[in-house]
Amino acid sequence: MDSATRKELKGDKFAEEVFDIFDWASVHKAEVIRYGAIAAAVVVIAIGGVIYQRSQAEARQEALAQALQIDEGAVGPGAPPSIMHYDTPADKDKARVKAFTDLATKYSGTQEGAFGSFALASDAVDKGNLAEAEKRFREVADSGPNAYAALARSSLARVLMAEGKTADAQKILKDLADSPTLTVSKEAATLDLAQAMGKTDPAGALKLLDPLRTSSRQPVSRVAVTEYGNIDQANPGLTKNGVLNKK
Repeated sequence: MDSATRKELKGDKFAEEVFDIFDWASVHKAEVIRYGAIAAAVVVIAIGGVIYQRSQAEARQEALAQALQIDEGAVGPGAPPSIMHYDTPADKDKARVKAFTDLATKYSGTQEGAFGSFALASDAVDKGNLAEAEKRFREVADSGPNAYAALARSSLARVLMAEGKTADAQKILKDLADSPTLTVSKEAATLDLAQAMGKTDPAGALKLLDPLRTSSRQPVSRVAVTEYGNIDQANPGLTKNGVLNKK
């Protein structure tokens, strides 16, 4: 994979997607706790089941905390005693991959498991291993909590585009645009879909982007205007003075 493609996948939009999902998870967790407390007041739950669920949640959170401690560990001499230390980058990477792999495998289907898979997918993109990134995003898309799954499908589509699997990427993005979620809005999916269509169906891509150029949401309109201009310049004759020719 060339450096330009890797930069695009690891760029601001990719990073924002990863951080957005963890911001959502914090809010979602608060809602689960709040509504769970209300439900507990009116539903009789076996004490053993409650203790089991609580211990599982604590175990997942502890596993995630340990993985993040490794992620923040220092390499080389002179590291503060309060943080983990590794002699070489290879040592740290090995420990990090193992921690996130264990998290993703043992707690598949949970928020913490999704975090692990996202971390591994991000690593794979950084290393140019798109097949591994595709595998990890599919894991979350297939078995992760709904909001995580939607964002994983969005990221998966970008990886598929980088792999040249444009038709597969377009199908995923169209489904996301038709059925937006808390973490992937209709506008975000449409912008990505238009980008995916830019080379194979530029006229169709411009039709998708046209109404978004005047969106009240500035980030959406800014991206739409830029992408519209890029496609227009690459396909002279499709528009006249920026207006798509009617056919």
